[in-house]
Amino acid sequence: MPKVIIVGCGFLGEAAADLFLRDGWSVLGICSNEESARRLASHNFEIRALDITREFSPTASWRGADALVLSASTKGGDLAAYRSVYLDGLLNSIAAFKPRRVLFCSSTSVYAQTNGSTVDEDSEANPPRDTGLILRDAEGVALACGGYVARLAGLYGPGRSVLQRKFLTGEAVIEGDGERWINQIHRDDAARAISHLFTHRAEPGIYNVSDDISASQREIYRWLSDFYQKPLPPSGERPAPSRRGWSNKRVSNAKLRATGWSPLYPSFRDALPHLSEAL
Repeated sequence: MPKVIIVGCGFLGEAAADLFLRDGWSVLGICSNEESARRLASHNFEIRALDITREFSPTASWRGADALVLSASTKGGDLAAYRSVYLDGLLNSIAAFKPRRVLFCSSTSVYAQTNGSTVDEDSEANPPRDTGLILRDAEGVALACGGYVARLAGLYGPGRSVLQRKFLTGEAVIEGDGERWINQIHRDDAARAISHLFTHRAEPGIYNVSDDISASQREIYRWLSDFYQKPLPPSGERPAPSRRGWSNKRVSNAKLRATGWSPLYPSFRDALPHLSEAL
């Protein structure tokens, strides 16, 4: 039975762990604290709380596991958190478990294009902020090990959609002309992509994990407006750039699709009925 270690068994990692388990893998889920470990106790896989930002020694039974996935999150942390979770966390996990292959969950925010162009895995990825550079450093670690990098678009899913929440609470504002491109991926499709790369033995390398349809901010709010039968949000100024910077590009998932993966939710619009049920 192949073994996989999910480091960061949270919103995304938990879903990926369940998929590996379904496919006959032995799963170890790593979370950051005992409270999270207790929440996951009902799952049929092993759970441990570990501080991956420091060196640690796991039990011998998990050394040399077939796969290690780092899907941890800083939960909006600062530069130091990025370094300790993504870079140190990946290095410490590899040193401790010595897995055969690694997958690092990165972000399409490493593409800093602002001209609305379409980007693929060969496009320039030169993030303007130090947080993005740390993601690139962690990507380099995974690639140097002959592993995978999954560059995730904006993650949403059951109970978690920033755009849906802002629309329903009245916080939403259409920024400027509203034509900035938004790239997203449903949590379940991202988890399926992670397990797919391993179970289908895809070639190591970088893969963009995004749905099929990039949409402008205005178009997404129009989908929400039509679905909930509410007016469009007002227009306003573009806010200050986020911690990862500001970009405007369309992300291509063609390389991942060529491996046989396809999204259950080709667009945010397709997922809206399911997101509404989860509220």
